[in-house]
Amino acid sequence: MVSHNSKYWLCQAGGWSFFALINVFLAYTYGYDITWKMIARLLAMMAIGIPLTHLLRNVILSRNWLALPYESVFARLFLSVIVTGFVYSFLFLGSHELLGISELTPGEKHPFFNSVMLKTFDCIFVLFIWVLIYYLYHYFQRNKKREVDTFKLQSLVKELELKTIKAHINPHFIFNALNSIRALVDEDPPRARSAITELSNILRSSLQVEKMETVPLKQELDIVKDYLALEQMRFEERLKVDFEIDEDTLQQPVPPMMLQTLAENAIKHGISRQVNGGRIVITSDFVNDHHEITVRNTGLLNGHASLQGFGIKSTIDRLKLLYGSEASFEIKDIPGEMVEARLVMPVQTL
Repeated sequence: MVSHNSKYWLCQAGGWSFFALINVFLAYTYGYDITWKMIARLLAMMAIGIPLTHLLRNVILSRNWLALPYESVFARLFLSVIVTGFVYSFLFLGSHELLGISELTPGEKHPFFNSVMLKTFDCIFVLFIWVLIYYLYHYFQRNKKREVDTFKLQSLVKELELKTIKAHINPHFIFNALNSIRALVDEDPPRARSAITELSNILRSSLQVEKMETVPLKQELDIVKDYLALEQMRFEERLKVDFEIDEDTLQQPVPPMMLQTLAENAIKHGISRQVNGGRIVITSDFVNDHHEITVRNTGLLNGHASLQGFGIKSTIDRLKLLYGSEASFEIKDIPGEMVEARLVMPVQTL
């Protein structure tokens, strides 16, 4: 890989070589002879121009002019370009006299100082082009770096927010699951032991997905089935569960523990408040080019979806972080004294 310093010197050599070739092309176009003196003058131009523009670059970097607003640095650059142009002209024309490669005929002779001043005006234009290219390069580099830094910061914030949400999800779930087991300990120890086995399966699965942003729906359904099997031990005949899953959706990625959180929400705020219990229906299907998951449960919102607590908020936050505007969440009452929580996510090509 070419280093940043090597790229700079390649650009310097390439830029001045290109400028020399333009001079050759113009001389040829206008019928001037391509003599050894002309080639020598072009080599002198490059030999003097490269070190002087490098010195100008060092001044710009050492005084941190790249970080200054353009209106503040313009006057300083203008003065620096004039000084550099004068030094360049003096050395360039001085080398002509010293090496005998002047483009003037033997009969032509101009005062050296006048020639230097005239050449300085020509050089200022070239040097301003050099400065413009140099500043444009760093402008785009800074913008690119700023975009990369912004992207990294957004990714970091997103990761931290997801970890914060997960940190709330797991203790919340464990607390409710342990309450379910506690209710069985005195009433039916064998069932309590079975419940502990179900809980261990759920915890093992949740630990495996802790560091994942998404998991296949099939894996998430396994956790939900274990959870609902545990709850059915507590509610017995009061809880009925149905799954209506399109098999084509089983490999679609979903946020881990999200469906389990909605199932837990349906139990806590729906089924447990019904004297006769109720029913939970979980569906997964493709609808209008989106992956749609619904969790329906017996109960009523009574217009207070916000009372559902952290589970709803965490679901909305995670969908927003992972999919932005491509995903949505809705919870509402539906006919039959049922509550429906609907997840809509983009379909992922597998």
